[in-house]
Amino acid sequence: MSLLEVNDLKVYFPIRGGILRRVQEHVKAVDGVSLSIEAGQTYGLVGESGSGKTTTGRAIIGLNEITSGDVIFNGNNIAKSGRKSFLDARRDIQMIFQDPYSSLNPKKRVVDIVAEPLRNFEKLSAKEERRKVQELMDFVGLSPEAILKYPHEFSGGQRQRIGIARAIALKPKLIIADEPVSALDVSVQAQVLNFMQDIQKELNLTYLFISHDLGIIRHVCDKIGIMYKGRYVEEGTTEDIFENPQHIYTKRLISAIPDINPRQREVLIENRRKVKEQFDGLSKDYFDDEGLAYPLKPISETHQVALPERG
Repeated sequence: MSLLEVNDLKVYFPIRGGILRRVQEHVKAVDGVSLSIEAGQTYGLVGESGSGKTTTGRAIIGLNEITSGDVIFNGNNIAKSGRKSFLDARRDIQMIFQDPYSSLNPKKRVVDIVAEPLRNFEKLSAKEERRKVQELMDFVGLSPEAILKYPHEFSGGQRQRIGIARAIALKPKLIIADEPVSALDVSVQAQVLNFMQDIQKELNLTYLFISHDLGIIRHVCDKIGIMYKGRYVEEGTTEDIFENPQHIYTKRLISAIPDINPRQREVLIENRRKVKEQFDGLSKDYFDDEGLAYPLKPISETHQVALPERG
């Protein structure tokens, strides 16, 4: 059984207008997304800005209201049982946010930031809480004596480690990592990613890894879902996506991955140009009249692609 199963998830945001501010239409931020993640797996959710990937992650953890659909976590449909189910699940589902500069309250000391989930779910004495926070700081590679400092006294990579310490404080089963390294210097990104992989094995964590960067996704994920305008265009194993991409949008994203070899720069630019021309020319074959992806269809046991019905 999957640790997390999402079925036909929809998140619509109302657009209001007129004097009475009535709902006139909806923005379909997430429009029928389904996915499943096995325990211990890293699932990558990929798409450009506005694709709906972050909204999907926030809906799973209860930070965005779900319009319809199922979120089945550890066998329980937390989307059908009211707000309390999401709150109860928060012990086992935690989130690492994109920006370590804004996700940590600048007015709070590290001890209060890391202890926040502990205070919500456990009743510890002040001494026990302090000891627990110090252990967490040591675990993520930071000085236990730094718990009385404020976030601005740490580097970006160190702040993200503080965010990780907060996320693992309750020993969750699933962590939703929303662009966890995009705000960091390139030199620091690899350190944080490698650390996340190390603790995944040690703590038996499952990741939903949200990113626009397919290069990073390829490095850390077992399975990948590609989103475009609130819908999936392709889903498969990492090998499926990178060795046998089928959707034109997936091919466009892959063509945009930087090549560090300067000798390949001209080839890369030419390939990107060709893929863009192909995307523009073949879009009508891959998207409906509204520019939205068709339903996914299996092309193998592990690979699904959004393709139209062929007459």
